[in-house]
Amino acid sequence: MTNFEEPINGTINYLFDPNILEEIDWSKIKCNFQNGVSYKKPGDGLVVRPLRDDDIHRDYLLLMSQLTKVGIVTEEQFKKRFEDMKRCEGTYYILVIEDKSTNKIVGSSSLIFEQKFIHSAGQRGRIEDVVVNGDYRGKQLGKLLVQLLVLLGELLGVYKLSLECKHDKVGFYENFGFAKDDQAFMIRRFIEKN
Repeated sequence: MTNFEEPINGTINYLFDPNILEEIDWSKIKCNFQNGVSYKKPGDGLVVRPLRDDDIHRDYLLLMSQLTKVGIVTEEQFKKRFEDMKRCEGTYYILVIEDKSTNKIVGSSSLIFEQKFIHSAGQRGRIEDVVVNGDYRGKQLGKLLVQLLVLLGELLGVYKLSLECKHDKVGFYENFGFAKDDQAFMIRRFIEKN
């Protein structure tokens, strides 16, 4: 039994097979959740699931604008990017939290896999774009999203998970077993940062 609705008319187009989330071993969590919060019970009226191709209509991009500059993205562009990501099977895992009472996306996080020749042709995972709607913060949703991605990365066999975060978020990510590395993080932007 999955945590997802079945289509009434037509097909629900998920970025990845939602059934993989059912395979996560929740007993391996690294942090504590209060009030019974879990993948199957993220909160009243909330559901955790993969991104869908119609989530542009559930304010997904509005949520992302709480994290960074989104710019203008048409529905056509959104669907094309979604299909481009989906075609790279086993690479993009974007989780969202939907509030079923409002049909709005209120949380999201991404796990992206890099295929390598090193580490016995292994794969590295990168956690990115963790955001929770300001009205839903303090309900452990960001914690839930990150924990799910860590467990998903382990399930899918990454040799390493990494992420970049602001200095004030280091303590948050240490709760999941992340540690500062002595390597320098550098960036070169081609689009002006706002």
